[in-house]
Order: sequence, then C-alpha cells, then structure tokens
Amino acid sequence: MTGLGAVFRPQLPPERLREVVRLADAAGLEELWLWEDCFREGGISAAAAALAWSEQVRVGVGLLPVPLRNVAITAMEVATLDRLFPGRAIIGVGHGVQDWMGQVGARVESPVTLLREHLDALRALLRGERLTTDGRYVKLDDVGLDWPPESPVEILAGATGPRTLRLSGAAADGTILTASTAPDGVRRARQLIDEGRESAGRTEPHKVVVYLLTATGPDAAARLRAELAEEGLESVPDLGVAGDAGAVAKAVQRLAEAGADTVILQPTGDEPDPEAFVRFAAEEVRALVP
Repeated sequence: MTGLGAVFRPQLPPERLREVVRLADAAGLEELWLWEDCFREGGISAAAAALAWSEQVRVGVGLLPVPLRNVAITAMEVATLDRLFPGRAIIGVGHGVQDWMGQVGARVESPVTLLREHLDALRALLRGERLTTDGRYVKLDDVGLDWPPESPVEILAGATGPRTLRLSGAAADGTILTASTAPDGVRRARQLIDEGRESAGRTEPHKVVVYLLTATGPDAAARLRAELAEEGLESVPDLGVAGDAGAVAKAVQRLAEAGADTVILQPTGDEPDPEAFVRFAAEEVRALVP
C-alpha cells in the first residue's frame, strides 16, 4: 500500500498545530509532516508537541538543515523523541536552503561533504555506538548517547541533485523529494539512489517520500497555478494536482508507479482551511489510493 500523509506548512502560526494534529489523529491520517524552514517553527520542538497531542499519527520532520545543527544535538533530540514516542517520529536531514544558511553564518563550502559526515555520525550514534571522528566538518571525541533508541531509527535525507541523491542511497535509510519532482523525476531519482546503494553495498529497503503540491475546492486550479508560478515551476509538466479526491488519488498513484513509497500532500501556501485539507487527505483520498 502506498503511504499517504499531509503537510502542516510553517507559514501557519504554531498555535494552529494542536487542532490540526488532533484532527489528523482522529481522522486516521498516517503521517503529518512538519518543515523546519528558516525562520519559522523549530522542527524538533513542533514534532515533540505534535506527538504529545496525538496517539497514532506518525510525525515527520522534513527536514532538519544540518549546517544549523551539531550532530550530537541532532542525535540527542532524535533519540529522545523515539524513546518518548517509539516508532512515531520520522526524521529527515538535508543541506538546507543555502541562502538561509548564509544568513545565519552557517553556509559551508561543501554541503555534500557535510551531509555525508552528518549522516554517518548520526546513524552511528543512534545505533548506540561511541564515536570519535575528525572529519572536515564533523568532529567528535568519544561521544555516545546515554539514552540511545531502543529500536533502530531510520534517518532520511532530502535530496534533489544527482550527487546528493547518490549520497542518500549510500548513507541514508530513505530519501525525501520535493514537490518540484514530477513522476519522471521520481524515476530518475530512484535510479541515482540505487546507484548510491550499490556503491555502498546497501541491500535493505530504501523508502522514497515525495511531496505532492495539492489544491482542492472551487478555486483549486487557480491556486495551484499561482503557487507554481511563484516558484518558477509553471512550465514543468505533471507537477501538482488540483481537483477532487479522485483526481488527487490518480496523481498519487502516478508518483507511486514511478517509485514513491509514500506521497505527502502539500497544500498551497494560501490553503484556506488546513483542518479540512487534512480531513480530505485522511478520509477521501486515502480511500481511493491502493
């Protein structure tokens, strides 16, 4: 079965999260995803609140920008979430938006090197290992978690370019693709991820999560067109979907057939009713997605 979820966009004020989470939980939504966009809600703090306000829905953070975070802090926070809410937190890490990283003095010369070092160290710490490493960016001296996760925790990587997609296949447990990824882009991403997996001798399953820009309601098509134009993507074919549950389910299926394991419906930034959008995903679209 194709996984299905929705995004709580960080353009919404944090105080809106509680009602959306409770509704998602009650409606049976599988995954609710949060973003750590500069300079909006913090990813870990919002995820902890969302998990505490719910019982079943899994909460994804897609993604934590690694230039902003010492890997030991990331490991401590992820381990704490997993021990408090076993198996319910989904964590993604990535380069972050480079302009934003520059604004806070965290931009690095080689984002790919940093992400590789961060992934390797983070996954080792979460496995309960004690780690000493002297990388270009990640430097640890006999660091281990007192409270590592009791079960394996998967770490996903956000990726767009070929080098990062291969890196994700080699060093992460899954990959997050943005809403600018059409079905053909998912197929190409899968190929590059698999190249990375083969180079690293990885044989375990590798989850691919794809965001799908989604608009529903009477003005759905206009809102979708406006957002694609704002992002400079209006000329890219097969991006996003506007329409009823049937239309959205078909778009989800196209991404699944291209290689997506989970599709996360991303409302437009001007979505007038985030709670109704979550209910739409959980109750109407889910019923039509095999």
